Amino acid sequence: MSTLVTPLLDSVETPDDLRKLQPSQLRQLADELRAEMIATVGQTGGHLGSGLGVVELTTAVHYVFNTPDDRLIWDVGHQAYPHKILTGRRSRMQTLRQGGGLSGFTKRSESEYDPFGTAHSSTSISAALGFAVANKLAGKPGKGIAIIGDGAMSAGMAYEAMNNAAAAGNRLVVILNDNDMSIAPPVGGLSAYLARLVSSRPFLELRELLRAISRRLPEPLHKAARKTDEFARGMAMGGTLFEELGFYYVGPIDGHNLDQLIPVLENVRDAAEGPCLVHVVTQKGKGYGPAEDAADKYHGVQKFDVITGEQAKSAAGPPSYTGVFAQALMAEAARDKTICAITAAMPAGTGLDKFAKTYPERSFDVGIAEQHAVTFAAGLAAQGMRPFCAIYSTFLQRAYDQVVHDVAIQNLPVRFAIDRAGLVGADGATHAGSFDVTYLATLPNMVVMAAADEAELVHMVHTAALHDSGPIAFRYPRGNGTGVALPAVPERLEIGKGRIVREGTKVALLSLGTRLTEALKAADLLDAKGLSTTVADLRFAKPLDEALIRRLIASHDVVVTIEEGSIGGLGAHVLTMASDEGLTDAGLRIRTMRLPDVFQDQDAPDKQYDAAGLNAPQIVDTVLKALRHNSAGVKEARA
Repeated sequence: MSTLVTPLLDSVETPDDLRKLQPSQLRQLADELRAEMIATVGQTGGHLGSGLGVVELTTAVHYVFNTPDDRLIWDVGHQAYPHKILTGRRSRMQTLRQGGGLSGFTKRSESEYDPFGTAHSSTSISAALGFAVANKLAGKPGKGIAIIGDGAMSAGMAYEAMNNAAAAGNRLVVILNDNDMSIAPPVGGLSAYLARLVSSRPFLELRELLRAISRRLPEPLHKAARKTDEFARGMAMGGTLFEELGFYYVGPIDGHNLDQLIPVLENVRDAAEGPCLVHVVTQKGKGYGPAEDAADKYHGVQKFDVITGEQAKSAAGPPSYTGVFAQALMAEAARDKTICAITAAMPAGTGLDKFAKTYPERSFDVGIAEQHAVTFAAGLAAQGMRPFCAIYSTFLQRAYDQVVHDVAIQNLPVRFAIDRAGLVGADGATHAGSFDVTYLATLPNMVVMAAADEAELVHMVHTAALHDSGPIAFRYPRGNGTGVALPAVPERLEIGKGRIVREGTKVALLSLGTRLTEALKAADLLDAKGLSTTVADLRFAKPLDEALIRRLIASHDVVVTIEEGSIGGLGAHVLTMASDEGLTDAGLRIRTMRLPDVFQDQDAPDKQYDAAGLNAPQIVDTVLKALRHNSAGVKEARA
């Protein structure tokens, strides 16, 4: 006769409840937590594989450490769904990545258990170090705990933080979540035993005693003793690199074995030594067959059938902008052997995985290292290659100094393919491509283009490939295109020249990027009101098509600029030009429409743009208000 098992997850609202359980109950809790996460993401979509891989680790960390007083920081945050379930947000998990719902990443405003917002990689150790040192200075016992993946450890920032970690003393704990076996040797009983042994208080106390004795020896003997200690533990367990950076290394241990995790983490928690690094080996997608079997371990998924693992298929539609870029770049590479492509750990996300299959010797994935990617591209360009550096808009922010110092100042012809421009939907503010036009168009020597549709994107890839006189960037959004026919032969655009898409006489709409579709809808609505409307696709934020802008200002009652970027972009440049030339002296007739001066939370993209005021009805409203204002201003001036 089977015995009914009482569910445990229902009794755990916060980590305080978790810590009331017996160690023998944690296996059951972890199993329930994994099932809960699978059911949730099956309904909402989101990041699945990474969270499944850290179920036991999440359970163990919250069980052993005194969160939220001990500050737990998840690097990137893809893997934080189990953490959210255990920290008072289980009832809201069905709102994940939706408007008004939970963020897909950690977020300070969401919970006291999220002490630091993360969504970009490799920031966790620096932040945890800040928390740890602040507690040390304040005399508080709380620790800073960073959980960082082996992929995120490819970024230089992680090592910059570790190089300064000694200042935190024993208040800093770094847990290296190695889910790709890229660092660790095979994990077995011996390594687990050694990890428990060398992290135990008796071992650490004995080690510190021997260190104290060795310090009294003559310097050559002291140095030899220190090297012997490092060599012995390095031979047994690895971790010499981390030891050289000042960390006490423990591991590798099995990240799914709670009987190993709990005692090691307890030892690390109670250690009197300095900063500690615990090397934990996990399996991405652990415990869910379809995820374990998938090549990407179900990293990011649509809604899916929990039983079969089959993901909901998106309705068939036009090709994605990313796919169009990849095909266009491959066509250019077939023509020109100097063209090469660089990505920073996002080959599939940028479409360069396709390029790499055809041109492996000209494709470079540099890992999570955007700064290196940009300067590497600069070096290639200086030596006569034609590099395309394909990076999401939000990630290119990480390499801004390199864009300025290594590319723009030296006027090197690096081509920046800026994916995910504009608002990006469910990933929210951390991944929005809001600022690239503003931060690039301010730079001397830089050319900045924005594709209105996928055909324009093909032309811009071709134009960039042939542009050797300096750096050039082109931006395009996430998702599918408009369905326009792709050109059989790409056109080389004249630098700094826009195009008239629709000719009118009363109102001029100057669009940059994919808001062109909404501008054309607005023109239809305005024409229906008797307001003849011109629609221009400027194509270039820098250099501006000054002749075209000058003509439209002179011949229309109202000019409105429209862009899916922040203040300081196209609108600011048009206003500056008009002001410098005195084009507004007869009465201000220019309005700028751009993203609002806020960080917009996640939602469906159409709802985000509606909230931003960049859809056709808001364009019409802007025009009507400007006409009323101008009419009143003209009458007052004439009186």
